[in-house]
Amino acid sequence: MAGPDAVSAPEPQSKARVLAALLVGGAVVGASLLGLYLTGAPLGIGAGLGGCRRRRRGKKRPVRVYMDGCFDMMHYGHCNALRQARALGDQLVVGVVSDAEIVVNKGPPVTPLNERMIMVNAVKWVDEVIPDAPYAITEEFMKKLFDEYHIDYIIHGDDPCVLPDGTDAYALAKKAGKYKQIKRTEGVSSTDIVGRMLLCVRERTISDTQNHSTLQRQFSHGRSPKVEDGGSGAGTRISHFLPTSRRIVQFSNGISPGPDARIIYIDGAFDLFHAGHVEILRVARALGDFLLVGIHTDQTVSAKRGAHRPIMNLHERSLSVLACRYVDEVIIGAPWEVSRDMITTFDISLVVHGTIAENNDFQKDEGNPYAVPISMGIFKVLESPLDITTTTIIRRIVANHEAFQVLETTRSEDCHPGCSMDQPNKSNLH
Repeated sequence: MAGPDAVSAPEPQSKARVLAALLVGGAVVGASLLGLYLTGAPLGIGAGLGGCRRRRRGKKRPVRVYMDGCFDMMHYGHCNALRQARALGDQLVVGVVSDAEIVVNKGPPVTPLNERMIMVNAVKWVDEVIPDAPYAITEEFMKKLFDEYHIDYIIHGDDPCVLPDGTDAYALAKKAGKYKQIKRTEGVSSTDIVGRMLLCVRERTISDTQNHSTLQRQFSHGRSPKVEDGGSGAGTRISHFLPTSRRIVQFSNGISPGPDARIIYIDGAFDLFHAGHVEILRVARALGDFLLVGIHTDQTVSAKRGAHRPIMNLHERSLSVLACRYVDEVIIGAPWEVSRDMITTFDISLVVHGTIAENNDFQKDEGNPYAVPISMGIFKVLESPLDITTTTIIRRIVANHEAFQVLETTRSEDCHPGCSMDQPNKSNLH
């Protein structure tokens, strides 16, 4: 006979009930864990490292693309290249070539590395910037791009990039199957822009007895006195840029200010868009929720800055400003004077102007363009972070050109007739 503490064996029916409960309970727990896994919720310590690894594999890694360049005298063509490169991936990493590498491969840069870094960082399609990038993609640097920066593809335009020894700068990337190509932006190049400025300087040195009507047209309307194809000089275009609504849309943010947004307005020529422009736009944007930039017409700039300005036409200047990450919207062809009607129409909260500009005597003039916002108490002068103007850039280019001419003269004097001394590529100076 069993003692008082003995446990009787379970009946067969009881066994079946216990087994069913265990099976149902296990199924419920398993389904719950599966649901947590599919929704990406933490599985807890019991899931182990294997569960964590499975979750990471399930999440798609962003495609990272790399593009490099000198980005000297950065213009809307550079910006459009970066826009196209960004469209080939999820994140765009940009390498900015060092000053030393540019000197060796192309000649002295017009803008130093720190200014070129400011310009590239300000482009709204750029996610990350690598300073002092090499001019050519070496095996060591390509390995660094793949291993440290997790780059999937290396991007370049369809224009050839040839090293001084005649080899392709992107040969290794092509061989590795990691190269992708974009279309070059037609109608603009750094060499073309430099040519406009040098022509401007050359024409300004001619005798006062020369006919100045041609000079007056030259940079205000993008025309050159040079005769081509037997036609008159007055009809020759310097800028070959043809603006389209599609290109403007591609560069636009496509957003509107909110109902209670603090809208900041700043205007100017923004000719030869440079680091000084970028920095004052950055400071202005920090004062509100939405930055509206007014870009003056070619005729206005010519009347206020001289017959040879602007170097870049209205639509070229507009695209450069639109590409800046600090800018939300632009007025293409903004009026010189900021009127009360304009302030009301665009719901402007504050009008600002930098301390560094081509002409800061506007407050002394009778026709002060900011008289209305000043009277309304919504005008502010901002301290410009950089002492750079369009004239600064032009002077640098002239100095570079003169240095090149001295070098060319010296080399020709040292070279005997028929020698094969390598000559620097004139267009590579820029």
